[in-house]
Amino acid sequence: MTMKTVFALVAAAPMLLSAADPAPIRGFLTERLEAQRTLEAKARAIPDPVRARQYMRRMAAEPHHAGSRGSKAVADYAAGLFRDWGLETRIEEFEALLPYPTTRRLEMTAPVRYRAHLVEPAMREDPDSRDADQLPTYNAYSASGDVTAPLVYVNYGVPADYEQLKKLGIDVKGKIVLARYGGSWRGTKAKVAQEHGAIGCLIYSDPREDGFFQGNVFPSGPFRPMESAQRGSVMDMPVYVGDPLSPGWASEKGARKLPREQASTIMRIPVLPISAEEALPLLRQIGGPVAPEAWRGALPATYHVGPGPAEVHLAVDFDWSTRPIYNVIATIPGRELPNEWVIYGNHHDAWVNGAADPVSGAIALMETARTAAELVRGGWRPRRTLMFALWDAEEFGLIGSTEWVEKHLPELRGKVVAYINSDMNTAGTLSAGGSHVLETFFRDVARDCVDPKSGKTLLEVAEASDGGAKPSPFRLGSPGAGSDYVAFVHHAGIPVLNIGFRKPGAQGTYHSIYDSVAWFEKTMDGDYQYSKALAQVMATTVLRLSETDLYPLEFSGLDRTVTEAAAALQAKKVNVAAVTASLARLRAAAVRYEQAYGSRLQGGAGDAIAAANEVLRTAEQALLRETGLPGREWYRHQIYAPGLYTGYSARVLPGAAEAEIAGRTEEANEQASIAAEAIDRFTALVERATAALGARAE
Repeated sequence: MTMKTVFALVAAAPMLLSAADPAPIRGFLTERLEAQRTLEAKARAIPDPVRARQYMRRMAAEPHHAGSRGSKAVADYAAGLFRDWGLETRIEEFEALLPYPTTRRLEMTAPVRYRAHLVEPAMREDPDSRDADQLPTYNAYSASGDVTAPLVYVNYGVPADYEQLKKLGIDVKGKIVLARYGGSWRGTKAKVAQEHGAIGCLIYSDPREDGFFQGNVFPSGPFRPMESAQRGSVMDMPVYVGDPLSPGWASEKGARKLPREQASTIMRIPVLPISAEEALPLLRQIGGPVAPEAWRGALPATYHVGPGPAEVHLAVDFDWSTRPIYNVIATIPGRELPNEWVIYGNHHDAWVNGAADPVSGAIALMETARTAAELVRGGWRPRRTLMFALWDAEEFGLIGSTEWVEKHLPELRGKVVAYINSDMNTAGTLSAGGSHVLETFFRDVARDCVDPKSGKTLLEVAEASDGGAKPSPFRLGSPGAGSDYVAFVHHAGIPVLNIGFRKPGAQGTYHSIYDSVAWFEKTMDGDYQYSKALAQVMATTVLRLSETDLYPLEFSGLDRTVTEAAAALQAKKVNVAAVTASLARLRAAAVRYEQAYGSRLQGGAGDAIAAANEVLRTAEQALLRETGLPGREWYRHQIYAPGLYTGYSARVLPGAAEAEIAGRTEEANEQASIAAEAIDRFTALVERATAALGARAE
């Protein structure tokens, strides 16, 4: 599973600017800047691409899906390395409903007969494609079912596509739909089909978005071969994530569980992913109107929408067992503030071998942890506690991280400064998203690092990346769903960052047997320089958060993001007056805070900064509402949430935005007022922090 972002940094290994550069590091007292820069320089000299390669070849050597012996073996391997490096390490075990397929059958029964083989073939060029214990192509949390019906092609299978079908006079009720990947997350396609009365859903990888239309396919290039299909969960993640049977509480042995039929995130219709090769015979037999031009893919067929005359028989069934999952947690206790935590996480489970997703990110985390351990061996200890987490069962629905957050929620809310996440990390550009209170902090990281290819700073590259005549302002993408930061920000109210390098073709073998070491080293990061680079970026990030004097939060990015969302809602006739007024109060408070911040960092630390930090550590939590968003109480953040139908992408002011989309204007107005109350709570904490820093009340 991968991140979605709105800004990208072209990047390689970070390096310091000249020692003569006077630019401050946000959150640090002036007298501590030189020592911090020296520490960061030492840290960035440690990550080693040779070690990264060793981790990759060991962790991606065999399939290691959640609940399997392979996943436990990877967890044990990582835990062993952490212990060898001197980190306090434990494996926390949870359990979750992890369905494995027992029946998968797809055949066209009319007007001609065809049976899909539903197997990705082994390749001579990729030894791992022959590995035993591969999970076959399937969608986790599909319903079991055995159905036969005419086929309807629904393009991406998002709500707008069904509106287009309605205009064409086509109803999918009682039909099986064929959707192509793209346009939204796979779970959205199944959910929307279900909501429109379809009795089954097929999802295929069209080469236009995911194959030869984009470039050379593996083994010649990075993109998806015709015979490859994308596995993945279709859990309804915008409702809640984690174990479907324990929404809001940790799934441990002996804990209560919902009956499966009450789990609202499990689909009610059978769903199956297929390859382009398997979709082509079906597309050729669909009749009815020719599909709109925008609906046409790259397969050699005229795309029709149906229904029929193609009729298909779809049968899927599962072993609906609860299985163990294993989170690896490694800790370096803080020297001064051990009860303040900085956490960096990545998942370790994969659908098959998972070289890119997730091992490419996991190996960067391991090199970051080893970097910190090497600094400890040299006599340093972090000011705050550093924690490194490798989560299990992310692929099924962010389960390992979610269960851990739900178990430790009160402690996390009192102690965690920030959660930093990575996932896939291939090469090329560095993408980042997260909580906007950390935007300026990460801007500083980009400002203080250079791109060795161009000699420019990463910030300069970021701001010039759109190719325009003038630089574009640096921005973080809003946090939606898609990786293990979700429970931290949306449920616990902890600021997050989600960071990783990406290049064209990075998702070319996503969730297939070809996401292998051979594919990764041939087409992505064969010399592991970007694994080293991400470890250097992450070391810089966690060291700054650990060592900072005053938490490096800043509020203009949040103000801008919410202001833009409010303006868009106002254009749609939603009453956002309360939001606008709350933002004005936040803006004024932020100005006063910056004045106090600047004065205090020049004037020394003492109790004032400690008091301000105590307030700021819970600031993001002020944006939560304990009763959650309408219809999805698990999501508590009133500023960010994944859209109900956008997949991984975020909605800003989600309560109001989703109500407006559904045509519920009164509810949209009410939700806007609720969001304004959250902003006011946040502003009150900013004002308290300002007072703690010694600012004169205005």
